[in-house]
Amino acid sequence: MALIEKPQMLILGERLCSIDDCIAGVGTYSRHGYILASLAGYVLKKNEGEVLPVISVVRETEAQLLPDVGAIVTCKVTSINPRFVKVHILYVGSTPLKDKFRGTIRKEDIRATEKDKVEIYKSFRPGDIVLSKVISLGDVQSNYLLTTAENELGVVVAYSEAGAQMVPISWCEMQCPRTHAKEFRKVARVQPEYLQA
Repeated sequence: MALIEKPQMLILGERLCSIDDCIAGVGTYSRHGYILASLAGYVLKKNEGEVLPVISVVRETEAQLLPDVGAIVTCKVTSINPRFVKVHILYVGSTPLKDKFRGTIRKEDIRATEKDKVEIYKSFRPGDIVLSKVISLGDVQSNYLLTTAENELGVVVAYSEAGAQMVPISWCEMQCPRTHAKEFRKVARVQPEYLQA
């Protein structure tokens, strides 16, 4: 998770830190042993599993929480086809995003096993709320690549054709409490830390 380090606005060329303290990221460059801002904006400092944190500079419009590789995100399915699912990313962890980010869940990233037997229409439907993990970063023109290939990831909220919120009855089915009709889904085994009190 990335957090804003300094609330004040930086100017182009402003010294951020020594190269011994951080790794230069987006919007920065290094010169004479220091990391400097290559654009006007705000400092973003995050640990990406490296020994040193990565320091970046983002413009004011970008100074928000962004989905990182490995982050658990909550999405809403917008469309499906036989090869992939299109989603809008709504939350990173439990933090709502200011803007909608687009994501894609490819057929091979839906389940960890029997990937060749996956049928997308038996896993997701438009309108479903899904927990997934970011596996590749996107940009303005492209989508984030997401996966649900873990037991804890998949559909968490789905509505039946009768309009009722369905109840999970197995890892691959949900049932309408009104009509008792069953529908196929890739159901998430939701962990307690993701449940809202």
